[in-house]
Amino acid sequence: MNIKTNNESKKTIALEGLYHVMDPEIDLNIVDLGLVYQIDFNEKEKENVVTMTLTTRFCPMGESIVDATTQSMQQSFPNDKIRVNLTFNPPWDVSMISEEGNKFLSL
Repeated sequence: MNIKTNNESKKTIALEGLYHVMDPEIDLNIVDLGLVYQIDFNEKEKENVVTMTLTTRFCPMGESIVDATTQSMQQSFPNDKIRVNLTFNPPWDVSMISEEGNKFLSL
């Protein structure tokens, strides 16, 4: 898992919440699934931006996952604006799943 950021300490706080955001079809959190690419924090504007993807462009649970991601970030940073940017570049594939995620899915 190589999530880019401009603030490592705030990324740690963000990930604590994002580990609880699940892809309901796979029953694995979005971090271990490899859906989160970047988390940036704009101190001046008090805005946090999560750049992430979905397992497929037409994921039927996509809106729900984005909403849960936004809510998680809002709980972690209640005084900040939260924006979630979806990208499909690079496209997600199973190689992005963390070691922990692979262990979970192998059970």
